[in-house]
Amino acid sequence: MLDRPEQEVILVVDDQPDNLMLMSELLMGHYQVRVAASGAKALRVAQSSPAPDLVLLDIMMPEMDGYEVCRRLKADPRTRDIPVIFLTGVVSSADEQRGLDLGAVDYITKPISPPVTLARIRAHLKLKANADFLRDKSEFLELEVRRRTRELQAVQGATLEAMATLCDLRDNPHSRHLLRIEQYMRLLADSLARRDGEASELDLEQIELLARSAQLHDIGKVVVPDRVLLNPGQLSPEDMALMQSHTTAGRDALEAAESRLGMSAEFLRFAKEITYSHHERWDGSGYPQGLLGEQIPLSARLLALIDCYDELPSRHPYQAPLSPEEAQQRIIAASGSHLDPQVVEAFVDVADGFAAIALRYADDDQALGNELQRMADALGESIDMTSTPN
Repeated sequence: MLDRPEQEVILVVDDQPDNLMLMSELLMGHYQVRVAASGAKALRVAQSSPAPDLVLLDIMMPEMDGYEVCRRLKADPRTRDIPVIFLTGVVSSADEQRGLDLGAVDYITKPISPPVTLARIRAHLKLKANADFLRDKSEFLELEVRRRTRELQAVQGATLEAMATLCDLRDNPHSRHLLRIEQYMRLLADSLARRDGEASELDLEQIELLARSAQLHDIGKVVVPDRVLLNPGQLSPEDMALMQSHTTAGRDALEAAESRLGMSAEFLRFAKEITYSHHERWDGSGYPQGLLGEQIPLSARLLALIDCYDELPSRHPYQAPLSPEEAQQRIIAASGSHLDPQVVEAFVDVADGFAAIALRYADDDQALGNELQRMADALGESIDMTSTPN
């Protein structure tokens, strides 16, 4: 509390000028003293800066008595932590209990005893100082935890994006494929989370992690030779096995990174699931494990639809793009066989959003030409660069 004055501030509230003068003379020299001759003024002073450290409050006052002032002080978040000591004449046990129930910390009876009054004030100010210290420390620690959490999330996000960028450089650095994948995942996961079911507990943080993790779905393709990866034709059984091995290679690479950390890295959980299982199919005919239905991690089921969709309206060297309507019908037709029916339903709800993403982040001629040239280099062929589909 660096903005606090060196001396504690005491607010004395009493409608009798003589009593205000008496208490001021007693307290000055020890504390900064403020006075208020009414409940309404007391509330205004208590809300000013710096706030009082303690309030000495008379009970019997016109218009607004001390009990009402205390009630309002304790109801206001700005003043509720200020200790209140009632100043009063003869008071019954019931009246004492009423004041304590309202949040007062003590009673001082009139006529006051100066040594007793000063001792009680010192005791309650010390208690308040300790409470302020603990509250400030707790708030500081909470803010520090939030800051460290944001920093950690930023580092984790940067790690995922760095790995995804390496994949992109290996594949086609001019393509916006990974950017589309990230956007699709954010939109689809949010749509599914709005439905009743297993995804309804996905929160914004998890959805964001899913979107970032989705970019790593094909990280294992770095082990696949270009002659296989870029071959647009029918692959031999051996080459098909090599292509399919990218799921295991990607999962193993992420697990190796996690192992080097010496601990379970929660931020890699979705990435491992997606990398390993995004080629599984709802009907069990996928790879690498042949998982069936909900045996497939939800994250991988989401990516399966996204990966399937992205191929359809996108430009490729040997394949004309489908219209948004045709792409949507292809996805719907795959429901229950390739794709999770509930995920497909969530997609239909946001199909227009998918189409907008596909259009906004479509690959340009440079990306298409780069892909075509890499295919030509990998296959050792001469390809007419002017004959690519629009």
